[in-house]
Amino acid sequence: MRSCQCPWLWEACSRMWQPSVCTWWGPSGERRLELPSPSAFTRLVEFIKLSSEDDIVNLGQGFPDFPPPAFAVEAFQHAVSGDFMLNQYTTAFGYPPLTRILASFFGKLLGQEINPRKNVLVTMGAYGALFTAFQALVDEGDEVIIIEPFFDCYEPMTLMAGGRPVFVSLKPSPTRDGELDSCSDWQLDPVELASKFTSRTKALILNTPSNPLGKVFSRAELELVASLCQQHDVVCIADEVYQWLVYDGYQHVSIASLPGMWDRTLTIGSAGKTFSATGWKVGWVLGPGRLLKHLHTVHQNSIFHCPTQTQAAVAESFEREQLHFGQPSSYFVQFQQASQRSRDHVMRSLQSVGLRPIIPQGSYFLITDISELKSKMPDLPGATDEPYDSRFVKWMIKNKGLGAIPVSIFYSAPHRKHFDHYIRICFVKDESTLQAMDKKLQKWKDELGP
Repeated sequence: MRSCQCPWLWEACSRMWQPSVCTWWGPSGERRLELPSPSAFTRLVEFIKLSSEDDIVNLGQGFPDFPPPAFAVEAFQHAVSGDFMLNQYTTAFGYPPLTRILASFFGKLLGQEINPRKNVLVTMGAYGALFTAFQALVDEGDEVIIIEPFFDCYEPMTLMAGGRPVFVSLKPSPTRDGELDSCSDWQLDPVELASKFTSRTKALILNTPSNPLGKVFSRAELELVASLCQQHDVVCIADEVYQWLVYDGYQHVSIASLPGMWDRTLTIGSAGKTFSATGWKVGWVLGPGRLLKHLHTVHQNSIFHCPTQTQAAVAESFEREQLHFGQPSSYFVQFQQASQRSRDHVMRSLQSVGLRPIIPQGSYFLITDISELKSKMPDLPGATDEPYDSRFVKWMIKNKGLGAIPVSIFYSAPHRKHFDHYIRICFVKDESTLQAMDKKLQKWKDELGP
């Protein structure tokens, strides 16, 4: 486990478009770290800012623009106006009613007897859970396997912990004429994946359902990953924040539930994604005590404590959901159904202007192929080395009033040029937002002519 945390301001460094070099003094003297240039975080922030302008329909940023369920709002109101002691500190590793309900709820799903004190850590959102996991487990020179396309923070968090990212890409199958492609066609090459494991591999990060692709890894794919992790004594960091949003009859399987994997898996979840309240910033990590004890140390000496009232609201919300789980009255069931309807709406609308969405199996997101438009508009303005999808999104924001995120930012630098013909769309949006999108797309379609 790392003996100290890196005292630089990542956000300030990541604003730079040139290579960012962070320098600090550690126990062994000066240490320098060069961060990727431009970082995915930097580029993502740029597109979020562009999409926030007036009259832009923001389909880029991954958050619902509708209220959380009424029971969750009521739970938060109870926490704010009820017991005055909820204004004070609670247990550092999690508000006890929340750690207990998380242990009970997920213990049944994972087939484990989860101890709420030893096997659960409540964090500042899933983002905080990821950062704590990297800082706790990744040492100088350790390798972390990252599956591309990847959620943008995985690479910088690996580097900030002193590790080395090792990338392996999901490969799409050839396009079938007349049919939309599915993200289930994006597969890992088993031989290539196995080749990425070395004596220095400390962890593999698995995101299912995934951002940005929306892929739900099958049991067979998970068994391949599990087998390699066990063979090479590697920890699996399982980012499962979208586990309740799985479509078309696909099933989410937690890799920690597979034989032999609980003892080497950290399972990360998010109340923001679970209850459509991303601003609450409550996340959690579930895992074996031998790993969680290191995360506890990092958490205690950095964040120390998460807001008590939001934890109380999440605990009450889970207690309500546990009573309805698996029934038509379950919020998880209703939210999944509503999100699938929104997904289908967005896919139909995008096709009207020549975009080819890749059907997602889960999550908030889909990616859409812009190859047809790239062939018609190959020379969009932008820097010489700027990926095409980045230039396309800027053009689309400026000329069509629609915001999105270029998919190349979810790839390592050497692979971006191979995946610069996709953009990411968030479809978990209010009906009014989808109607505004339709108006923009209809106008675009009219401009294209017959």
